[in-house]
Amino acid sequence: MNRLRAFFRILLVLTIGSMWSLAAWVAPTLFFTQPNRHLAGMLAGRLFRVESWLCAAVALLALALPGRTRFLWLYLAAALLAVNEWLLRPRMQQALLHGVSSGLSFGAWHGLAAVLYAAACAAGLLLVWNDDLR
Repeated sequence: MNRLRAFFRILLVLTIGSMWSLAAWVAPTLFFTQPNRHLAGMLAGRLFRVESWLCAAVALLALALPGRTRFLWLYLAAALLAVNEWLLRPRMQQALLHGVSSGLSFGAWHGLAAVLYAAACAAGLLLVWNDDLR
């Protein structure tokens, strides 16, 4: 069981680190280096989608571990990314195609998604910071 916990700790830290890296370096670099903003947005969106699935998978794995209540910050992060992926993304795409979706523009939906993603990153940081991984 100790090896499983050690493996999970590594997986968890890599997942949280990839969330932060995507937001802090990868997505901004895409927009800085890619002259086609639409393509940069599509690539970033795809990476955020992968990140959402990764976090959901790690959260599901955490549910199978003893002491699973220690991972509440992880569950919150996964829930926030799920909201982004399955509730906000379709509205963002709709607004991008038609200008407005449910009364909000693409920029407004994107801003809300960014706030939720930042909150998910903060939840992951709190989990690692509090050292609830043992």
